[in-house]
Amino acid sequence: MNLERFLDDGSQTWNELESLLDRAESRPQQLGVDGLLALGEHYRAAAADLALARRRFAGDPVIDRLEPLVLRARHVVYGERTRAGALREFLLRGYWREVRAHRRELAVSAIATFGPALLFAVWAVKNPTAVLQVVPSSFGAAASPHAHHLSLPLSISAADPVSIPLHNILVTFFTFAAGVTFGLGTLALLAFNGVTLGALGGLTLQAGTFPMFVSLIVPHGLLELSCITVSGAAGLRLAHALIDPGVRPRAQALREDARGAVRMALGTAPWLVPAGLTEGFVTPNQLPDAAALAIGLTLAGVYWGCVLCCGRQRRARAFARR
Repeated sequence: MNLERFLDDGSQTWNELESLLDRAESRPQQLGVDGLLALGEHYRAAAADLALARRRFAGDPVIDRLEPLVLRARHVVYGERTRAGALREFLLRGYWREVRAHRRELAVSAIATFGPALLFAVWAVKNPTAVLQVVPSSFGAAASPHAHHLSLPLSISAADPVSIPLHNILVTFFTFAAGVTFGLGTLALLAFNGVTLGALGGLTLQAGTFPMFVSLIVPHGLLELSCITVSGAAGLRLAHALIDPGVRPRAQALREDARGAVRMALGTAPWLVPAGLTEGFVTPNQLPDAAALAIGLTLAGVYWGCVLCCGRQRRARAFARR
């Protein structure tokens, strides 16, 4: 192909692209469905022409025409995203999509946590003496009918409530990072949290002090456990890349899949702040059961409501009707 033919073949497309850009300005939705389809088609054609011109007609003025045209079209098609805009999009949509899109890992993470919790709860109700022999000695208070306080091994004292969110973030980070052990470390940490939860619940149930468990665990615990479960799912994404990399080299699979897993873990961290503040300032007040349940269900409900609503993939309804 010579330059003259190249110009003849491409000029109409470039002119139409310029016309569409003039009509769109900074709002491509003004073009309607047909205009948007034409914009995308002409942008791709112009970009391909620019690549060809750079290779075959280096130094020709046609490149000076195509470069700003393609750059302008790119900004209209994809939008100019600032760092603040990208962060806002991630917090409002991207993070929730990451969580919702990995239901399998979430299910495994939840089973790894709540399976041991249920088993130890039943065991603690039926044989609290045996359970006390395999759990930390601090659990002894939970088996006493006269107990007024519960102590979790992973928790920081309520006397230092400001440090609790940081501590919880570290716990979830280690749960995520342990995915590089082919998931074994992640599953072990999730199971440990489940054992802690189940043993405390079962011991207080058999001792007749279960309302204390509700008031001291539920307000912050439902959201906190949700975050740990999601972090566990992010860790399992790392494990999946290592165990089943497909046709990719294992290092490449880990590097590529780690990006989404890291976003998933980082997006979870801010939610541990309200959970930690609730644990530090609200939970020690030993609220009535109804109030404790209301706070816990509200915090967890807001989180999972965002997963369900904000995590939905946007669909271009106008295009779907075509």
